[in-house]
Amino acid sequence: MKVERPYIMIAGPTASGKSQLAIDLAKHCGGAVINADSMQLYADLSILTARPHPREMQDIPHYLFGVFDAAHRASVAEWLGHVARAIAAVRASGQLPIIIGGTGMYLQAGLRGIAPVPDVPPQTHQQCVDLYKRLGGAKFRDALGADDPAIAVRLADGDSQRLIRAMGVVLATGRPLSWWQQQPRKGAISGAAVTIAMMPPRSMLYDRINQRFDDMFAGGAIDEVRSLMARQLDPGLPLMKALGVAPLMAFLRDEITEDDAKFIAKRDSRRYAKRQMTWIRNNFNAQIILEKKYSESFFEKIFSLIR
Repeated sequence: MKVERPYIMIAGPTASGKSQLAIDLAKHCGGAVINADSMQLYADLSILTARPHPREMQDIPHYLFGVFDAAHRASVAEWLGHVARAIAAVRASGQLPIIIGGTGMYLQAGLRGIAPVPDVPPQTHQQCVDLYKRLGGAKFRDALGADDPAIAVRLADGDSQRLIRAMGVVLATGRPLSWWQQQPRKGAISGAAVTIAMMPPRSMLYDRINQRFDDMFAGGAIDEVRSLMARQLDPGLPLMKALGVAPLMAFLRDEITEDDAKFIAKRDSRRYAKRQMTWIRNNFNAQIILEKKYSESFFEKIFSLIR
């Protein structure tokens, strides 16, 4: 059986410097960058999701950035399928795959695979959305508990996305999501992973987040959100929940001031970064943790791991 070469996986909170690290690694190791950020998969909010600009890519091949429309509801399984094809192309060209992102579910799925949960048909999903709106969170969770108590007990009443997903699986397959999650996992990325975590000091990270949002706002993020609003998409779509979308929409509707919108977006981004760092510490098991600027010895260590 063919043994695949290792690949690199970089995890880190938003604004931690993952993109630049991936570029530098790609230059040193002859690599290509593959996206594992759930929001950067979408084409519509390149500025607000901090998707790398073509000039920032520095002629390094980049995969899975801006590949879906905002109206699409991407899944982890779908991402895994795209990643498998991207990695095959990268390896066929003789390059090193470098996975980069801050979405824990995607990183974990890449490393370990996922349970074979079938897709929920759109009409069944909408049926569950309508039921959630009609019943409210508490009663909907109670209804889910009759078929899938193991999942219902783990979720809060307000966790509409996961509650609706679990109910959809029950209705579509006749089996609870908890049963599917116990089945053997599949789809993990082939080859051994060299795992790197970008974990800058929290004060430095928060300063970066604050400054970056100011730059986003000045650089056209508000126009992106205005265009997204004009499409009148389902507010439950993944991209509609991207950091900064809700406060900027509220500002465009004259519900809050510009300063309030910026304050909320920065606050939410800092809170999200904190959750990302907690997940990385508890789940990622990084071989290398970078808290500050990396040196030449860092690249030497990477070379020794991927040979």
